[in-house]
Amino acid sequence: MPSVFTHAAVPLALWCASERGRISARLLGAGVAAAMLPDADVLAFALHIPYADAFGHRGASHSLLFAAVLGLVACALSPWLRASRVQAAAFVSACALSHPLLDAFTSGGLGVALWWPWSEQRLFAPWRPIRVSPFANNFFSARGLQTVLSELRWVWLPLFSCVLGWKLVQHRAPTDQTSP
Repeated sequence: MPSVFTHAAVPLALWCASERGRISARLLGAGVAAAMLPDADVLAFALHIPYADAFGHRGASHSLLFAAVLGLVACALSPWLRASRVQAAAFVSACALSHPLLDAFTSGGLGVALWWPWSEQRLFAPWRPIRVSPFANNFFSARGLQTVLSELRWVWLPLFSCVLGWKLVQHRAPTDQTSP
C-alpha cells in the first residue's frame, strides 16, 4: 500500500485542479477520509482475520462496492458537506476508489479485491512501480524513505504535473464565449 499520506494526494489534486470554492472544505475532508478509510482494515490483523480473507487487508474495503457505499453516505450528507448530492457522491466515490487503484500499483501484498463481493480474486495492475509501504512501526526506516521517494516519483509528481497542466489550459482558455 502507499502510505496514508499518499492516499490523500488524489482528493488534494482534485481540489487544487477545481475552481476556487467548487469543492468545499468539508467535502475535501470527506474525500481525504474516504481515500484513507480502506486501510482501516488493518485492524483485521488485531482480530486475527487472515490477510487473504474477504475482510482482511485489501479485501472488501478495497472494492467498488465499498466506494459506492461511501458515495451514498456522502450523498445523504451532502447538505452538511456543502455540495450537491451528485457532487458529494461522485467526489467521495472517486476518492475512495483511488485507494485500491493506487494499491494495485504497489510492489507487494496480495492485490486488491476490487470486485468483491462478486469475486474474491485479488488484482494487481500490470505495472507496479510504487514501493509498498512498511507498516507504522517500520515507516521511519530506510525502507520507509525509499517508499516515500517512490510515492513522490510515481504519485505526487504526476498529480502535480496534471494539476499544473490543467491550470495552464484553464488559464489560457478564452473567457468570452460570445459568438458574432
